[in-house]
Amino acid sequence: MLKPKPTLVLADDHPIIIEGLTKLLGKNEGFEIIASFTNGQDLLTYIKKNPVNITLIDIILPDINGMILCKEIKRIAPDTIVIALSNHLERSAITKMLENGANGYILKDASIDEIGNCINEALEGKITFSKGVTDVITKSPSKTKWGLIKLTSRESEILKLVAQGLTASKIAEILFLSKFTVDNHKKNLLQKLHAKNIAELISNATGQGLL
Repeated sequence: MLKPKPTLVLADDHPIIIEGLTKLLGKNEGFEIIASFTNGQDLLTYIKKNPVNITLIDIILPDINGMILCKEIKRIAPDTIVIALSNHLERSAITKMLENGANGYILKDASIDEIGNCINEALEGKITFSKGVTDVITKSPSKTKWGLIKLTSRESEILKLVAQGLTASKIAEILFLSKFTVDNHKKNLLQKLHAKNIAELISNATGQGLL
């Protein structure tokens, strides 16, 4: 019996964008688009009644801010993947989405192949960005509200692998380290970046230009 495809729901206030994404992403064999909405409340109502694997949401909707919508989706369905789709490249918007639980951030000028690849990365458990977003966050200075964050080369290396969604065991295998050593580096990273968990670690690191 064939395994069911992951389900995807779209939310954007421009019907033409929904129509285009539905048509083009519908050709991707890795997931199935099952619904689309032009406002956030209808999306939330749908998610309360139907299991959804992925939501691709605009961060500016007529009835609700996408950042708040992201937080609400995660409250209602914590396992649902939320990816922002936006024209806005402000660093603060990217950081806020991640803080509210987003699994990725894609610019609307990304190619359909890039959007599809980002969705597949998120399905693999990774935090994903389109190239335009990556370019912005990697060029930002690493001075934080807690002062200048200084990471060792090993910590930077492990941070990047953690952000790719790799487990401590896999990181240990790649870097020829013990799992115990990797776990210690992760604890140090959490402390340095004032993070309570991995999601917050990635959010803070991204917000400070360390990823």
